[in-house]
Amino acid sequence: MATYRSPLAPFFSDPFFRRFFEGIVPEERQVPIKGLGTGFVFRSDGYILTNEHVVSGADEIKVTFLDGREFEGKVIGSDTLTDIAVVKIEAQGLPTISLGDSDAARVGEWIIAIGNPYGLSHTVTVGVLSAKGRPIAAGDSGQEYENFLQTDAAINPGNSGGPLLNLEGEAIGINTAILPYAQGIGFAIPINMAKSILDQLITEGRVIRAWLGVVIQNLTPEMAEKFGLKEAEGALVADISPDSPAEKAGIKRGDVILKVDGIETPDIKTLQQTIRSHRPGDVVDVEIWRDGKVITLKVTLAELEESISVLPVTEKIDLGLEVGEITPDLVDRYALREKSGVVIVGIKAGGPADDAGLRPGDVILEVNREEIKNLKDWEAAISEIEPGETVLLLISRAGQTYFVPLKAEEPQS
Repeated sequence: MATYRSPLAPFFSDPFFRRFFEGIVPEERQVPIKGLGTGFVFRSDGYILTNEHVVSGADEIKVTFLDGREFEGKVIGSDTLTDIAVVKIEAQGLPTISLGDSDAARVGEWIIAIGNPYGLSHTVTVGVLSAKGRPIAAGDSGQEYENFLQTDAAINPGNSGGPLLNLEGEAIGINTAILPYAQGIGFAIPINMAKSILDQLITEGRVIRAWLGVVIQNLTPEMAEKFGLKEAEGALVADISPDSPAEKAGIKRGDVILKVDGIETPDIKTLQQTIRSHRPGDVVDVEIWRDGKVITLKVTLAELEESISVLPVTEKIDLGLEVGEITPDLVDRYALREKSGVVIVGIKAGGPADDAGLRPGDVILEVNREEIKNLKDWEAAISEIEPGETVLLLISRAGQTYFVPLKAEEPQS
């Protein structure tokens, strides 16, 4: 087993838990102290699986084993969309946990969770696999984490990143989240999801995903009737990203996607999983329902842009936040509706933005009543502000706009 120390305190100061449970528990101010998490060795030459949120933003990662040995860890690959990360330590001949088959796991079977709850290292709890395929919506951002395993084995803050084992000692999941208002409900990422991206995380440091470029929603029976469909099955295209593969192929708003390469797509989840199973450059047949007819279009999938252009606040002032351009990756990650502006991608614990309740995924539309369309506009607006001044931001969050005042601080040396 491996224990991680990050710059953030555990539990609801953990940004992952804050994304999931905002509105359920009171907001707490983040304190920049050591945090705890868990991971497990899956390769004897020092490769460790954990959660992305456990190591994200950490200045230093320390891995501690049961026998007291400590190693410095380095993140070699991480993926926000699945909350999976790989950490490497310089060691050989380590004992490992075998990766099982989460698809073969059955609801009701006994499972074991191991972790570091509240700093109580190498804690073992038992329970059953309560359910499979659970989606969890991440707070106001709307980002949905799909296909979680649910268990009643005790999972507490600090367990994140630890293994969920079957009775053969194989990892079938990565412990990830709890519901703070309920007893006996915890969640784990299916290990098959991790297995499908491990090679890319190790070799590329990230996951290369295919991109279709549509905003989609599930059909209701009432909507299906209006579109002339007998069943409420298919993914309704609500919007098209400009210059996207979908736009180039002729997909339009109001089309209903029925199949991709012969695979039925009765809902959003199935369509997303089908597209993610492909690689950028793949040509797929997309069967759509339009104006009472079935049409098949050939679409060349592009790469979902993972690189994010990020600008911290200039050295002249400190607002305690970092912003990025609106990219397909951020649109997908935060379920953004805005076409212009800049996205908050990082919040400094205890800074002005944190105190004002801003969060990653908020879109800044104005600074001091000046419209912000992109990073260039943001940089120009911020360059005119002096320490001590009040900055008025217009924020968009989940389709609602708010004015938020921040006091610009002197940068810390």
